[in-house]
Amino acid sequence: MFLEKNLKKYNDMELITLLKSNSSISDFAFKEIYDRYSSNVNAYCMRVYNNQELAEDVFQETFIRFYQSMKKKSDDNEENILLNFNIPGLLITISRNFILNLKRKEKKEVVVESFDFFEHDTQNYENQELLDLIKKALDTLEFDYREAFVMREYNGMSYEEIAKITNISISNAKARVFRAKQKIRDILKPYLVDINKI
Repeated sequence: MFLEKNLKKYNDMELITLLKSNSSISDFAFKEIYDRYSSNVNAYCMRVYNNQELAEDVFQETFIRFYQSMKKKSDDNEENILLNFNIPGLLITISRNFILNLKRKEKKEVVVESFDFFEHDTQNYENQELLDLIKKALDTLEFDYREAFVMREYNGMSYEEIAKITNISISNAKARVFRAKQKIRDILKPYLVDINKI
């Protein structure tokens, strides 16, 4: 327990170094990384793929692949690349690649059925209805727009990070987020008028 509390003070690169070592502390370092970033990765998987069972598979597979990649022996060049790449970005990249591979295998558009948003007991009916409408609006977005929107608005990623992960330009990343917001506003406009009349 003392060891785990001390690891909370370590930065990501220190944790990666410990994780890559064969010491007894390696598993604790992985657990600390998991504790820091699992909620973001899970949210990304659920909001982008949004088939709960498959999203959970992607989530678990992401951390398995991350762990395996960190444990692989790597040359100095790979070490430098890893040290210059942020952990949350790497985890989202692994999730994204896995989702895209699944989509290719399915050879059809992913149907988004439901989103798990953070819900509070104190939410009133109108707020819950608005959240449901936002979920439905997200359902209608094409994958590229939905993904960029989720990365920006829910994962708090910069446009530079989105561009790097999705392999597009920064201006294209900005455009995707802007278009996603625009489409969501257009879809919600008639509903928001109805809610205001209540």
